[in-house]
Amino acid sequence: MTTRTVDQNTSTSVPDASAAGTWRLGDRTVNRLGLGAMRLGGMPWDEKPKSRADGIAVLRRARELGVNHIDTAAFYFTPLRSANELISTALQPYPDDLVIVTKVGPSRSRSGEFEPLGRPEQLRGQVEENLRQLGRQELDVVNLRWGTGHEKQPGSIADHLGALVELREAGLLRNIGISNVTAEQLQEALAITPIVCVQNQYGLTNRREDDALLELCGRHGVAFTPFFAVAAAAPGTPRPTEEPGRDEIAAVAATHGATPSQIRLAWTLHRGPHVLAIPGTGNPAHLEENVAAGAIRLSEEELTLLNGIGSAA
Repeated sequence: MTTRTVDQNTSTSVPDASAAGTWRLGDRTVNRLGLGAMRLGGMPWDEKPKSRADGIAVLRRARELGVNHIDTAAFYFTPLRSANELISTALQPYPDDLVIVTKVGPSRSRSGEFEPLGRPEQLRGQVEENLRQLGRQELDVVNLRWGTGHEKQPGSIADHLGALVELREAGLLRNIGISNVTAEQLQEALAITPIVCVQNQYGLTNRREDDALLELCGRHGVAFTPFFAVAAAAPGTPRPTEEPGRDEIAAVAATHGATPSQIRLAWTLHRGPHVLAIPGTGNPAHLEENVAAGAIRLSEEELTLLNGIGSAA
């Protein structure tokens, strides 16, 4: 049975995040429909700053809707807003079921420019920065983000991963994940330590070369958590309305009384029980749409149609 949460303002029901099902993320269980925190404070190219009140409202509404998996990073900030500060302000004291996933590796200067991937010995400072900003003594999951951009970087991740293992043994974090990686880097990581999640850019018409990596994660019981599953992040990159298959996606959306973005999220969750979704937004109304996508059930015919669009993109 799908749990539904009553919207006190409109007296209508909104599907709860539990409608998407659950997954065991290391030693914690999360609803498969979560929240990405990057957009809470706004993006660097926004014409005007995002409302701090809206960011806090999104976080608190997410909790009301059953979201218990939030993805963040210390380098999610604008000149006026920090995602970690918004999370800390909105949600402390933290509920026992809340899992906050953060990431380390690259960093950003005060001006917002990304700096090169930190050396292994620098990761402790990045972990401690997340601990301070979030007001926690231990982090639930820390992802090693490989590289500074969205293009995958070659090379061994062993030394950096080993540094995180040491920090786990020191009690600063509980579980380790990796991000922006190849199948070979996942195999290398699994030979070193248990990996609870892989977080890569992936979506219906975006980075479908990772289909095989997604399946590899499933075989190893590793969560696959796509970022930018609905749309690319930066200006100048294709938006959903410009990408192949928009008419077919719109037709499936109409059948379900949903938006094309909701269908993209639903398709993501249909890729396997180990696939999680972390759509980001700084808008409370968009948050409810995203959470509601977890309750959409696509037919085999619809999945075949959508899979064909993505494979041809």
